[in-house]
Amino acid sequence: MANIATNILDHIVHLVPPRTLDRATDTFRQLGFNVLAGGTHAGGLTANSLVIFPDGVYFEIISFTEPVSHYPPNSPERRERENHTWANKAPGWIDYAFLGNGSQEDRISTLINDRAENEGSDVRYRAEVGGGRTRTDGIKLEWLITAPKDDRNQGLLPFFCGDVTPRDLRVPAAPDARHPSGATGIAFVRVVCSASSMPQLVKNMSTVVGKEPRTSSENRYTWGLQSVEAKTFELILSAPLDDGEVCFVQGCTAGIYEIGIKAARAGGTVETPYGKLTWVPLPDD
Repeated sequence: MANIATNILDHIVHLVPPRTLDRATDTFRQLGFNVLAGGTHAGGLTANSLVIFPDGVYFEIISFTEPVSHYPPNSPERRERENHTWANKAPGWIDYAFLGNGSQEDRISTLINDRAENEGSDVRYRAEVGGGRTRTDGIKLEWLITAPKDDRNQGLLPFFCGDVTPRDLRVPAAPDARHPSGATGIAFVRVVCSASSMPQLVKNMSTVVGKEPRTSSENRYTWGLQSVEAKTFELILSAPLDDGEVCFVQGCTAGIYEIGIKAARAGGTVETPYGKLTWVPLPDD
């Protein structure tokens, strides 16, 4: 199989309640982000907006177009809504995607599963399936998705999104990637899990990323990631650091807890209605 990188961060998914995409878009604009209209996904169950950074990574702000109660009981539409991958997720940073290769021949899933077999880790990925959405200008986008087979790993381990149509149609670049807040890209993605689950998760994460963690302590591990623009940042796996993070993990919502944003501004932390952002000041020249 061709040498395929499996450590390129593509995007981070931020779920908001049904029918609240416009409100969430306004919230992120008030935080100093330039938010672009996305579109409606194939099937019509979800719609999104995008916050694109100069490093090529983006936030996908996503909402179900309707609550479950909108669909008639026992209807095919109701079952599809109830069985959606994110149907039971609480709002917040619910998932993240690494960049796939859009190929059904040299599959990312096969690469990771073979790697897991050789390394003795228990992570396995599903075979690629097609997905897509229609932009607001009518352009249709297509991609291939592969995700962990074990649903308990959803939001802890990344899924992969590989473009069939050109990526720059899915992720438009400058000047839409400039932000009033001074944000220039991702500094880190921090995933929080229980201390007891960490040893196996570290092993599985290393299999997916393709490298051992570059720094580690008893309750914190980091891997180097990159973007499509070859910018670098950290994926951090840590045990809970305070009572709020303990509650996060105990609520069966282990996963992404905090996103660090590189920005030409003072540091600090802001709590959106459904997630934590930390500003990481750019170094002085």
